[in-house]
Amino acid sequence: MKTKQIGLSIFIILLLGMLLLYAFGPVAGPMPLWMSILPPLVAILMALLIKEVISSLFMGVLTGTFITALYAGHSPEQALGGGILRVVDTYVVGSLFDKDHVTIIVFTLLIGGMVRIITANGGMQGVVNWLSRRAKSPRSGQLMTFLMDLCIFFDDYSNTLVVGNTMRPIADRLKVSREKLAYIVDSTSAPVVAVAFVTTWIGAELSYIQDGIRNIGLEASAYSVFFHSLAYSFYPFLTLGFVLMIILSGRDFGPMLAAERKARLASAMEAETTNSVAKPAHIMDALIPLAVLIFGTIIGLVATGYDASVWNDNSEGFFPKLSATIGAANSYQALLWASLCSMLTAIVVTLLRGALAFGKVMEEMVEGFKSMFNAVLILTMAWSIALVTKDMHTAEFVSQLLLEWSLSPAIVPVLTFLLAALIGFSTGTSWGTMAILYPLILPSSWLLCQEQGLSVDATMPLFYNVVASVLAGSVMGDHCSPISDTTIMSSLASSCNHMQHVNTQMPYALTVGGVALLIGILPTALGLPSWAAFLLGFAVLGLEVRLVGKKV
Repeated sequence: MKTKQIGLSIFIILLLGMLLLYAFGPVAGPMPLWMSILPPLVAILMALLIKEVISSLFMGVLTGTFITALYAGHSPEQALGGGILRVVDTYVVGSLFDKDHVTIIVFTLLIGGMVRIITANGGMQGVVNWLSRRAKSPRSGQLMTFLMDLCIFFDDYSNTLVVGNTMRPIADRLKVSREKLAYIVDSTSAPVVAVAFVTTWIGAELSYIQDGIRNIGLEASAYSVFFHSLAYSFYPFLTLGFVLMIILSGRDFGPMLAAERKARLASAMEAETTNSVAKPAHIMDALIPLAVLIFGTIIGLVATGYDASVWNDNSEGFFPKLSATIGAANSYQALLWASLCSMLTAIVVTLLRGALAFGKVMEEMVEGFKSMFNAVLILTMAWSIALVTKDMHTAEFVSQLLLEWSLSPAIVPVLTFLLAALIGFSTGTSWGTMAILYPLILPSSWLLCQEQGLSVDATMPLFYNVVASVLAGSVMGDHCSPISDTTIMSSLASSCNHMQHVNTQMPYALTVGGVALLIGILPTALGLPSWAAFLLGFAVLGLEVRLVGKKV
């Protein structure tokens, strides 16, 4: 099957290349901005068609390099040949020149090494044994995964990798599908991190909001605007509620139902163990390195974001100070420090207990690095296509297309959510979507309300709704996108086929997104209290799970 997919991928790439070759000649002048949507569109359509993400991402990047070369005046043959080279020497290498990207790669490798060591020394088996006594059914196993996701609320990358890797053997033993595990991990991590006060996202969110309110001269702090916008953050909160409903009800629908039934009917998958376990499983061999990773990340965030003037300000409470500190932190550096310390701790613990010889520990560490190669490759290609969309101004095109229309102020939050979801889906990045939209949408929505003669008091609820819709839409688009880095990492941490994860998660994300839009964002923009919209939204989702979902 894998060979057929690769062969089909190569055939489609060659076919599209030939079509482009004959459809275009050398073109001089500026590129039409609408063509900027083609690279992510090609990548997404190919990924959905052939179920193979690497060649799809490659083709998306190649589409971008081919188009830009044509509009630089090159012949089709030169554009195609040079475009293939630019995929690597400009975009792959360019994405790896980003310090944050390299940090994520090293962080991912170190996590892989640490997980492999605590698996080899028996520590992970100890965790599995401990959780097994509490997770005795598919429902309790899924609930345990959900609760672990809530506990690691401060960073989505840590959340995804730690919970996915830890709960995978439990899910296998309980016959919970890898698709379901990846869904719970993915759909809990980003929504929690997006709305929590002390996270690695809060700094970026506050800085984007601050830029937007500065442009309109609004006298309010970014933190205050963010806090008020939580009343309109329908998609993140409804997603968390929906995940819990699915778990507690034991019901699923769509492709997820088929995946779950297949997992229940199949013989129990073998838990991931290794023959190198030399002594009985000891849970502390895994818990100590995992604790170092979690608390090390928190300490690193505080250390890199500490500002004495903030903590000496007696006008603020503890949590606003802590939030400001985390917001100003270098999350990538904190993650790097924590993952390195975690892996070193795993090595030391293993050697002190005598579970493995030093040479064997090093071998297992390297094997852990190797196991993450596929993740690194996919992430690199995802960053490459994000770089292409940035160079071709894809997000600006989509944004300007809708902002040029004459709109009613009440419709702006709805279109903002849809626009954020579309950009997040096309580019595969929540942060990039927020970075583009907040500076564009916040001033535009404010000015539109003022031009319509709305008072400041009438404008503020709509403004908070718009702020929340950017965040919520970007998370939803990220959940549906096959080129999203967090979606990819969720698949890999859960050892789930990536396109299977996308196919099974998308109906759930679209379901919650539709409810958030039609029952939350639009009615509250028209005047419905947000608390009533939340109650109605949860009720509708519960009813849908009951009526549409079927027992696994």
